[in-house]
Amino acid sequence: MTPYVADPVYFNGQFLPLAQAGVCPLDRGFLYGDGVYEVIPVYSRQAFRIDEHLKRLQATLDGIRLSNPLALADWKKVALTLIESAPWEDQSIYLQVTRGADDKRDHAFPPASVPATVFAFASPLVTPTPAVRAAGVAAITVPDQRWARCDLKVISLLANVLARQAAVEQGCAEALLIRNGLMKEGAASNIFVVKDGLLLAPPKTQLMLPGITYDVILELAKQHQQPLEVREISETELRAADEVWMTSSTKEVLAITTLDGEAVGDGKPGPVGERMWQWYQDFKNTVMRKG
Repeated sequence: MTPYVADPVYFNGQFLPLAQAGVCPLDRGFLYGDGVYEVIPVYSRQAFRIDEHLKRLQATLDGIRLSNPLALADWKKVALTLIESAPWEDQSIYLQVTRGADDKRDHAFPPASVPATVFAFASPLVTPTPAVRAAGVAAITVPDQRWARCDLKVISLLANVLARQAAVEQGCAEALLIRNGLMKEGAASNIFVVKDGLLLAPPKTQLMLPGITYDVILELAKQHQQPLEVREISETELRAADEVWMTSSTKEVLAITTLDGEAVGDGKPGPVGERMWQWYQDFKNTVMRKG
């Protein structure tokens, strides 16, 4: 066990200490990044929208032509056991499936007899502190150099890693990905823009990972009659925005107040984002904490 991963973890049909979960060096996740993952937020030990997360896991498995090694009910049992065993009330449950370990290195799929490698663990779910929320965070923009199936939640995340590291090296919290003049998302978050009170969200395409938190933000906007447009957002619109937010299960709704060294709006978290954050907290306490 570490401060960030609870014992036991789940590995290939067993619950065991993290130190005993060993992956074969010939595993295709290790050799090729040939696998998928999913992250399920847990509030007060209740998994939030687990069915939607497992549906997204299935869609990604289908997208890379990898059979799901567990039935839906079995995935839920794995998640429940990890949740009950972990010491934290609020958690993230990480699930990963790779195409397994063949007896050689070959780009083509291994024989069907090679079993998938399945790994899952619980981590604490940590959200931004009040001080960070009050100040907002800095971000940079970078060219989107990922492949053309960003909607699949695959473990080959090197382009995201390099983008996020570029942000970290400049003292920033996130890198916003620009492709053909359009803002797609963050390296590890979805991005929303506000201009003149209008909330803008990029559409779900193969060039963006459809986040579950993204869905919640759209639902809350409609519920509270927040003016909203789901459409492509140009880099020009991004830079002229009154507010820019990053959203995810860990960041929730976090204002980006500086972009590429320039203030976003007046350089402070804006009123639309503050309202959305409060709606999100209300939703978390009344819905998410109930499963």
